Amino acid sequence: MRVLIAFDKFKGSLSAPQACDLAVRALRRRHREWKIDVCPICDGGEGFADILSGAARGRCPTVKVGGPRGGLVDASLALVPFDHIPPAARRQISPPGEGQATADDRAIVAVMEMATASGLGLLPPDQRDPWQTTTYGTGQLIRAAAELGAQAIVLGVGGSATNDLGLGALAALGLEFRGPDGGRIRPPVPAQWERINAIDGEVFPSIPPISIACDVTNPLLGPRGAAAVFGPQKGLQAGDRPRLESAMERMAGLLCTHCGRPSSLTETPGAGAAGGLPFGLLVAARARIIPGFDFVSAWLDLPARIARADIVITGEGRFYESSLSGKGPGAVARVAASLGKRVHVFAGQKDAELPCAGWQVHVITPDDWPLDRALREAPQRLVQVVEAAF
Repeated sequence: MRVLIAFDKFKGSLSAPQACDLAVRALRRRHREWKIDVCPICDGGEGFADILSGAARGRCPTVKVGGPRGGLVDASLALVPFDHIPPAARRQISPPGEGQATADDRAIVAVMEMATASGLGLLPPDQRDPWQTTTYGTGQLIRAAAELGAQAIVLGVGGSATNDLGLGALAALGLEFRGPDGGRIRPPVPAQWERINAIDGEVFPSIPPISIACDVTNPLLGPRGAAAVFGPQKGLQAGDRPRLESAMERMAGLLCTHCGRPSSLTETPGAGAAGGLPFGLLVAARARIIPGFDFVSAWLDLPARIARADIVITGEGRFYESSLSGKGPGAVARVAASLGKRVHVFAGQKDAELPCAGWQVHVITPDDWPLDRALREAPQRLVQVVEAAF
């Protein structure tokens, strides 16, 4: 029997590799003869750089950068030789019209996740405030990649603490934001936007092409935009949303005018991810957005590994409707089911109405458990439920 184990993270409890290792341990106790292929998965959030670099034999230096509310944090990035990346993933990150940036097999690709520099997990709940948080550290991480010799960058944007349109990152990459007296405002957090009336400079020419791995399709503004959908989880008060939305629209227009880019970029699917970081990089750094899970799947050769398996085991902390939107465990399960594989999904929580025809979904947390206990005991419960299922 050939088994593929492809877990995403159980947020707040288990990383994707940890969940995979626990499932292997459970299966080995019951079926030592089974052949097990282990493939931790992710989208653009936590684990993005580590998982991809581990699969492609990259190295992961740590860089000190500014945190989402100042201070210094240790952020990591992965440096991967271009010829270690599967061709299907290479094609997704080769920038149009600039093939020379990655045409050389000896080129280095930097893979990074903004969560390590500007992530929500870096702040305690009482410090989460999108008026005060900045992506400046993410811009520093991009600069560090260029200084380390990267000729292309892939940036995962899940788990952000920010809503600054990426202006903080752009400040680290060469742009200057000025007040009425001509003084420089750094970092340009939303609480300071009313003082900004001019933008100077441009992104340093040494910055290589940036591909943004993102599965979120929200535009920058409006009822499906960054502030409306993601602001509350970052500490935005309901009464502050109209004011922040108005400030975002003004700053977006100022940035587009300075860079000579159309204001219609605010409507780009994914521009509203990570508090608008993709929007800022699209406008000022000519970045482009690529589908996060499709890219990860190509990098990990996931379709072929699913095809070789008889049983596919996947899962994550919360298996809800968003899990079926073409990313992560939902995508793994759908592909596997379409190929006639036996599919088992393990999750801490599951939407009771979720249609999962042909899959076996196992909820590892009893309904009456409080969240703290569920997170604390997730490792033991995952092992127990996997053992019971097989």
